[in-house]
Amino acid sequence: MNDLSIDLAWLLMLAEQNTPGDPQVTDWGALVAAVARHRADIFGVPVYDSPHARAAALLQLLIHVPALERSNALFASAVAYGYLVASGLKVATTPERVRDLARLVKDGEASVDDIARELRSWSR
Repeated sequence: MNDLSIDLAWLLMLAEQNTPGDPQVTDWGALVAAVARHRADIFGVPVYDSPHARAAALLQLLIHVPALERSNALFASAVAYGYLVASGLKVATTPERVRDLARLVKDGEASVDDIARELRSWSR
């Protein structure tokens, strides 16, 4: 497992590959915020200390601060999934579990820790 750092180009690539009809970016700030959030640290200590926590932080932010004109939950889920895979984790889940997690996050009921716990159950 490696310590993956993402950038704007990676997010745009995932949006292009994983959202139907290539929706346009409507809020570039959301993408910039996602890049910054996953790298967040306080006095050199990472705020999100695992790939699961960083993927959870990305998912939560991109669902609540939409970056695209449509398909934001799909995009956010693809980013979290892609982050785990790119971090070297094997991920196995179902479309239903992805949908249920996106709904939980969108409802505002899930903390980053809750989301990370669910993402951990998808990987080994």
